[in-house]
Amino acid sequence: MPNEWTGKGNPYTRAEVLERLRDTLSKGQAIIAAGAGTGISAKFIEKGGADLIIIYNSGRFRMAGHGSTAGLMGYGDANAVAMEIGEFEVLPVVEEIPVICGVHATDPRRRMWHWLLKVKEMGFSGINNFPTHSIVDGHFRQTLEETGMSVQKEIDTVALARKMDLFSIVYVVTPEESKAMAEAGADVIIAHAGCTVGGSIGVVDAACSLEQAAAQTQTIIDAGESVRNDIIYLSHGGPILSPSDAAYINEHTDAVGFVGASSLERIGVEQSLIHLTQEFKSIPVKRKSPQIFSSTQ
Repeated sequence: MPNEWTGKGNPYTRAEVLERLRDTLSKGQAIIAAGAGTGISAKFIEKGGADLIIIYNSGRFRMAGHGSTAGLMGYGDANAVAMEIGEFEVLPVVEEIPVICGVHATDPRRRMWHWLLKVKEMGFSGINNFPTHSIVDGHFRQTLEETGMSVQKEIDTVALARKMDLFSIVYVVTPEESKAMAEAGADVIIAHAGCTVGGSIGVVDAACSLEQAAAQTQTIIDAGESVRNDIIYLSHGGPILSPSDAAYINEHTDAVGFVGASSLERIGVEQSLIHLTQEFKSIPVKRKSPQIFSSTQ
């Protein structure tokens, strides 16, 4: 479905993105969205057949060897980082699939209507609410809520995106957030099960079980469906690391796909580089080092 104006796929309208996703489901295939923090990740995620690419500011930290949670911290301008990754790395190399921009909707320095116009002008086909304050809890979450940096700002931004004909794929953690996002007009709701396990920097004790993730996912789906019946639901994070984990969630809930960031981009790089480097280290050497390099001289 190439766009005549760009010569490539992006940008797509909201209706066009939804048409693509529903076409995937009509073929009996799961919807797979993948985070890309670099152009080369995006290029080969597309070749692997992903349905969407999402640009998270956390992708920059992830691909620098740090935990994705760094994207929630004050280590940079989240909106500017996502825009920069999209403009200079991902959008120039992605040939056909829609690219979604992570938007930090609670940034008090931004006028969201103005920022969404820039996102749309850049050629993104939709938005995602990341960094999201929905995954923050406890006293700090209460402080954010009481000082004007609430999840409601993310919900309001989704409503604004709908008004601007921008596709939205959003994270929620609770049934209440799911209902609110459904009322705001979200197109796809992602049940966020927490920071991803596994690999070199995944969480361990902070993760729930796969069974608990499935139960949480279904309560989120039920809440959203109590408002609208046209929303697509995907799973993400926590113990959902491998394709078999994502399959378990699909089998035990009404979710129809998976969003992978660390589980696709980071884990894929970690494992492939380990194995490839080990293979190179195991190649035979016919000739030993010359004597001039002997430690006896």
